[in-house]
Amino acid sequence: MADKILTCKDCNKEFTFTEGEQAFYAEKGFTNEPARCPECRKARKAARRNGEQRNA
Repeated sequence: MADKILTCKDCNKEFTFTEGEQAFYAEKGFTNEPARCPECRKARKAARRNGEQRNA
């Protein structure tokens, strides 16, 4: 496996999907590549977490 350059669907910035990340995804059985860069994934996760706390 080689590193892959992907484009984030939220910010359109290119990011690297490393060999190690690809191996991790394969080990977990994930079939899709990440659609968001690490920064957007982190922001989305934080927004979900904050939203869940307000609704509880």
